[in-house]
Amino acid sequence: MRAFFLPYIEAALQKAGIETDKEIQIEKPTDKKFGDFSTNIAFLLAKEAKRNPRELASQLIGLLSFPEGTVTKTEVAGPGFINFHLDQVFVMRSASAVLRQGEAFGCTESGKGQKAIVEYVSANPTGPLTIGRGRGGVLGDCIANLLETQGYEVTREYYFNDAGRQMQILAESVRFRYLEKCGREIEFPTTHYQGDYISDIAETLFIEHGDELAATDELTLFKETAEGIIFSSIRKTLERLSITHDKFFNEHTLYQSREGEPSRNQQVIDALEAKGFIGRYDGATWFMTTKLGQEKDKVLIKSSGDPSYRLPDIAYHVTKFERGFDLMVNVFGADHIDEYPDVLEALKILGYDASKVKIAINQFVTTTVGGQTVKMSTRKGNADLLDDLIDDVGADATRLFFIMRGKDSHLNFDVELAKKQSKDNPVFYLQYAHARICSLVRMAEKEVGFDETAATGEGLPLLSSEPEIDLASALLDFPDLIQASLRLLEPQKMVEYLHTVAERYHKFYQECPILKADESIRAARMELSLAVRQVLRNGFRILGISAPESM
Repeated sequence: MRAFFLPYIEAALQKAGIETDKEIQIEKPTDKKFGDFSTNIAFLLAKEAKRNPRELASQLIGLLSFPEGTVTKTEVAGPGFINFHLDQVFVMRSASAVLRQGEAFGCTESGKGQKAIVEYVSANPTGPLTIGRGRGGVLGDCIANLLETQGYEVTREYYFNDAGRQMQILAESVRFRYLEKCGREIEFPTTHYQGDYISDIAETLFIEHGDELAATDELTLFKETAEGIIFSSIRKTLERLSITHDKFFNEHTLYQSREGEPSRNQQVIDALEAKGFIGRYDGATWFMTTKLGQEKDKVLIKSSGDPSYRLPDIAYHVTKFERGFDLMVNVFGADHIDEYPDVLEALKILGYDASKVKIAINQFVTTTVGGQTVKMSTRKGNADLLDDLIDDVGADATRLFFIMRGKDSHLNFDVELAKKQSKDNPVFYLQYAHARICSLVRMAEKEVGFDETAATGEGLPLLSSEPEIDLASALLDFPDLIQASLRLLEPQKMVEYLHTVAERYHKFYQECPILKADESIRAARMELSLAVRQVLRNGFRILGISAPESM
């Protein structure tokens, strides 16, 4: 609905002779006495227009020209806000767009012709997925869904960390357990992976090869077998949450030379060195970030000869630019918070437009059962596994709980709440609203011969009570919430919005008789119910949760 006001405000500014590149912000006042929408544009432009904010606001109001029957009153408030009061019939008539557009309601083509890549999950294939990784997976999947509603051509990518020291440790861990299967006495290192899954992989190798591998120190087979089994497990877990990827980018390819050319990692070193940003001391190779004003340089190649995470990450992002992506979204865990700024700085130095890269950092997750916090450690083998959580609370609750808090906030996953079949459970509350409408439609078909295929929304202007207006007004906010959620990379906004829609529908359902109303009002209220159901479905599709028709 915010988009309705923009052309009229822009026209008023043009008439006033004011040119600006500042964004015209349209907000909903928290108190309805200040109108349905408000803008602070006069306050923002007062200085450059050399006018008192209230005087400028009054001038703009005089230059605003809305179509008849849309805005009933425009007024100046506070230090220079302009408040708009909408005609209630206009609100109800506008809500019919939900029924006309159906699944397309809220969608635009603003991203048409642009390629976007969303990288998410990207867990090392060293063990089963933990709950912490699950949060980033759901966040990334929802962001990809949001981008698709705006017409972007989206690639969902998993950066497959199949190189580096952690893979060496994985291979050694499996070999140690394999040697135990062969009857050897082994002192298993505390630094290695100790979960039962390591023994299971070793058992697979022992069944297939007997003890013939015991005489070799070669780790390739141990690494490849473990990597294949673990990654297959990771993909199956993700599929349970309806999380899929279009492409898997293998980290090891960044270490390999190509057709006589240096590896991509080496090309990054060479390019940064040509720009004067490589230093070599203490046996290591450094990114000279002190030249950028930082206190310390950052290591790219350790004294052991192994790259730090920064080097392949820079090289990986170079490939994204080479592949022609217009927007690159990276969903990282909190452990990347110190690393990614250096990656962006390196990209800028190498001549790439780092503004095309957007970072979504999601904070850590803890789980509570009976008020007790469950501790996690993949290395020690006592991790809180994502599969176990899905088994316990289901895929829908798992997905929604992961994103019902802002990504920047630590998430405490309350297992007991997620299992409740009551309004206290956000998942149940949302899905119950959808199921309630489906039940209403079935009753209306049976009792009064209602035909939902004939619903056009033409009867909506007959509705005028406060619960009806509030509900229709909320539906019209859906396109704006998609835009806000995408701009902030924050699907939580969509969860909060859908909760408001469900809450207002339950209030409407209680206070406005539907099947017992007169025929014309009954038809209009059924149409409003169908519009709510459509918005819920569209929102559920973005969040990746199901829309049950009965509960």
